[in-house]
Amino acid sequence: MGINMGYFSTHIEEPKHPWETINMDWVTGLVPGGKKNFNACLIIVDRFSKSVRFLPCNKKDTEMDTALLFWNNMTSTCGVPKIMINDRDPKSKLEFLTNLYDILGTKLSFSTYYHPQTDGLAERMIQTLEDILKRVCAYGTEYKDHEGHTHDWVTLLPAV
Repeated sequence: MGINMGYFSTHIEEPKHPWETINMDWVTGLVPGGKKNFNACLIIVDRFSKSVRFLPCNKKDTEMDTALLFWNNMTSTCGVPKIMINDRDPKSKLEFLTNLYDILGTKLSFSTYYHPQTDGLAERMIQTLEDILKRVCAYGTEYKDHEGHTHDWVTLLPAV
């Protein structure tokens, strides 16, 4: 059973396996963190298991940077998805990613504007990440754990 979004929308089949269909979106405007002063985060959500990956990046990353970020962090552990859903955000580096998906044999699907039924999964994960980061970094851009080690939002992402 898929999601039918009406006359102008894409019918998205429910995945049968983990990481077969993913949602992708970006959080930007973050306080620079980590050794590379990351100021954005790529959110990747598996529609089957609802597992999520948070990949720190920079808002000004090129198309190649984004593709390599995905390739280096996702394909070795999750494989190449059959369908990637994106909300038509210009940060998606559409031109390069479209070519990459063609080469890999992956279908690129765009969600319909203002229809959270398709891309709502990624949007909800963005809200959750922002809430967690606000709480962790509420008293500054760094966090000290119980052993006195200092962390910023980039080093805390794997724990989220």
